[in-house]
Amino acid sequence: MSPREHSIPRVLSIAGTDPTGGAGIHADLKSIAANGGYGMAVVTALVAQNTTEVRAIHTPPPAFLAAQLDAVSDDVTIDAVKIGMLGTAENAAVLGAWLAETTPPIVVLDPVLKASTGNALGRGDLLEALRDLLPLCSVVTPNLDELAALADEPPASSWDAAIAQAQRLSAAYEVAVLVTGGHLGGATSPDAVIDPRDTLGIGRAVSSLMAPRVATANTHGTGCSLSAGLATNRARSGDWLDALRVTKTWLTGALASADRLDVGRGPGPLDHFHHLWPEREGSAAAEPDPVA
Repeated sequence: MSPREHSIPRVLSIAGTDPTGGAGIHADLKSIAANGGYGMAVVTALVAQNTTEVRAIHTPPPAFLAAQLDAVSDDVTIDAVKIGMLGTAENAAVLGAWLAETTPPIVVLDPVLKASTGNALGRGDLLEALRDLLPLCSVVTPNLDELAALADEPPASSWDAAIAQAQRLSAAYEVAVLVTGGHLGGATSPDAVIDPRDTLGIGRAVSSLMAPRVATANTHGTGCSLSAGLATNRARSGDWLDALRVTKTWLTGALASADRLDVGRGPGPLDHFHHLWPEREGSAAAEPDPVA
């Protein structure tokens, strides 16, 4: 059975940890499972954090990252890869060499630079190392601050400015960009795939999707969950725009139900399994508007 025919995609998360379960590989594994995939995880960094702060970060030697990656790929067919926190430029270089050698069919990069609490999750040289990874990825999924950092520009203050910034980044590094507008505020939460070279085969340079904004402070791990869900759904469906629509519908429901969890004193995690647990009032997701 080929990877494209496999009904349960095998999805590898490469990211740091979150002991409270809301972000990093913990959120990724929940997202992969919630979207119908089999999740695997390679740890880049051990992070002592909770919903209010990051207290300490321990990064194992890069050689141990390489050993983990090889252990998985020597044994398991990988249908999709989601990359999150890398922590150091050395880790990024190890990962880049592994991606070039193994060439996974789907690679989604969430360019994590800060935790949702605002704490930095990498050294200053990590940013350039992330840029070096972009051509090896199918799509990068930055929030507006991460988009500005990768583009080496000031943060966009409007959705149109964010689209233009993503277009410049995509053209410079030959990678599709899923730009997310959740930080802009307003009644809707827009996403757009920027792909002027049509590397994803979607047939258009800009494809947008809108959903109602969910009124909740419990958004910890939203970026992790989006990118892991996207990788999984793309491996399942074979279509990037369908994968985005399905992922965004699921994510909207996870946000709508997040307040029920009551985890931590800060911004809490999403309800990843809202659609599998018994139905609860107010947990239904609103269907996003069709891709334009």
